[in-house]
Amino acid sequence: MPPALTILLASVLKPLDDTRMLGKFGRTLAQRPGAQVHVAGRAAPQPPDLPTNLHVHELLRGSRLSLARLRAQWRYWELLQELRPTVVFVHAPELLPATVLWQWLGRGRHFVYDVRENYALNIQTQAVYPPWARNVLAGLVRRLETLAAARAAAVLLAERSYAAELPFAAGVSVSDLTPFTLFPPSKSQKPATKSSKPVLIIENKYQPYDAVPAAWPRRLPDVSEPLRLVYSGTISELNGVWEALRFAAHLRTVWPLAHLTIIGACQQPALLARLQAAVADGGITLVGGAALVPHAAVVAELRRSHLALLPYRPHPSTARCVPTKLFEYLGLALPLVLPPNPLWQPLAEAAGAGLVFDFQQTDYPPASELAAALQVGTYYPHGPPPLAFWEPEAKKLLALLDSIG
Repeated sequence: MPPALTILLASVLKPLDDTRMLGKFGRTLAQRPGAQVHVAGRAAPQPPDLPTNLHVHELLRGSRLSLARLRAQWRYWELLQELRPTVVFVHAPELLPATVLWQWLGRGRHFVYDVRENYALNIQTQAVYPPWARNVLAGLVRRLETLAAARAAAVLLAERSYAAELPFAAGVSVSDLTPFTLFPPSKSQKPATKSSKPVLIIENKYQPYDAVPAAWPRRLPDVSEPLRLVYSGTISELNGVWEALRFAAHLRTVWPLAHLTIIGACQQPALLARLQAAVADGGITLVGGAALVPHAAVVAELRRSHLALLPYRPHPSTARCVPTKLFEYLGLALPLVLPPNPLWQPLAEAAGAGLVFDFQQTDYPPASELAAALQVGTYYPHGPPPLAFWEPEAKKLLALLDSIG
C-alpha cells in the first residue's frame, strides 16, 4: 500500500463545494489509498456524503472586497503549518506567494499550480478594474505565475488553449504563442525548451453525482406544452444573461408556456438589481442571484429542463475556452442552443446535441421558424458523448499524484 499522504487543495474565492476543487479534484484524490485530503475555500454548505478522508476548511466568509480576504491569507498559512501537507494544489494565484514561501522553508514539500483561467488576459479585457490599473495588475499576476510555475511540481491547465496562451507553460515555443498572448517574448528571446516538468491538461468535464443514466434520445415538447429553458452558471453580461432573456421572450411569442430558469450567482450588484426587475415581468425564475447555488441543485435543475442556453458574447477571454456547463449539458444529454463558436460547435454537432444560433444578431428569425428548427428530429441519438465525462481526467490526476507522492 502506498504511504500515507496529506493533500491540501486551496482557493480563497472558490466555494468549499466548488465543482473542480472539491467535486472533481478532491473526490478523485481521496480515492488514493492512505490519502487524507483537505479542501480550503470560501464558506459554503458542506456537500453531503463526503468520504471520511475528505475534509473542508473555511478560508473566507464575507465579500471578495473585504478585509476578510486578507485574513484568509493568514488562515491559509495556519493550515499549511497545521496540516503539514505533502502536496498542495493551488487553485488561485493569490495563494502562490504563501505557497512558494512554505515550500522554500522546508524539504519534501511539493505544490501543483492549477491554472483555471488566463488571469492576466481576463484582467486586461473584462473591464473589472480601472483602465489605468489593468496592465499593471496583469503584469504582476503573470510574473507571479511564472515564478511559481518554475518551482511547482507540475502545472495543470483547465483549457487546451492555455498551452499556447501562457508563456510559463513548460515546453511552449515562441512559434506556438497566439495573438492572445499578453507578454510575447522579445525578438532576442530564445524559444522555450522542452521541460521535464509535467504540464497536464485537466479539463472541466462532467462528474456525475450518481449512477442514474441520462435519458436519450431526446425530443422537445409540442409548442402547446410547457418548455423549460435554463441558463446556468455565473450570471453576467459577458456570459449572455440578457441574450438568454431576449431569446426566451422571442420564443414565448409562439411557445406561450416557455419558461426560463436562471440559476447561478451574480457578483455584480447593479446587474443583479436590473435582472431582478426583469424577472418580475414573468416567465422567468431566478435561483441564486446574490447567493451561491450548490452544484447538486444546479444539476437537479438541468435534469428537469428541456433546453439549455449558452448565449456567450464573443470575447477574447472565453472564445478559446470550453465552458464547464457545455460538458455538463452533453453529459446529461440536455438539448442546447449555442453560438457559432468553432471549438464548441463540433462537440455539439458530433453528439447531435442542439442548434447553433447567433444570439448577437440584430434581428432574430421569426419565432415560428426558430420553434420549428428546435423541434426537427431527435437530440443525442447515440447518447451522451464519452468525451464529456471526467473519468479520463481523473486517471491523469491520479497518475500525477503517484509520480509526486
